[in-house]
Amino acid sequence: MEKKYLAQIIATDNEGLQMISACSSGAKVRVSDIKYLSSNKVFLLSIERNKKEKEQANKKIKSICRFDFVDKVKSKNIDQKNEKLVLELIAIDYLKNKKDYEINLIFDNNAHISLTTETIEARLEDQNEI
Repeated sequence: MEKKYLAQIIATDNEGLQMISACSSGAKVRVSDIKYLSSNKVFLLSIERNKKEKEQANKKIKSICRFDFVDKVKSKNIDQKNEKLVLELIAIDYLKNKKDYEINLIFDNNAHISLTTETIEARLEDQNEI
């Protein structure tokens, strides 16, 4: 029986964030799978991505992208009422503002979500193969 290798990447700096960005680039995200739990300051994104790791290239996998310590979420060009709408994640980057970070999730069609956080704390956790 082959062992299913489920990745977990934890990012606390730019390097880690770039790694998560690279792994989730091209991932599909349904609007209904984007959640902000304001009381916990947690932002969750359930994505469907292609494995980019060498041994497992081109396998589709469901992953959860999680950001902690999120104080504020702003989205642009995303119809939040259209729960079936599927976005394609292009990249994740960030800017440092005075004392906060602004993590930007960039999607196709000029859509994006920006997260205001006090620290970079993100993780990409694979759930299961599709």
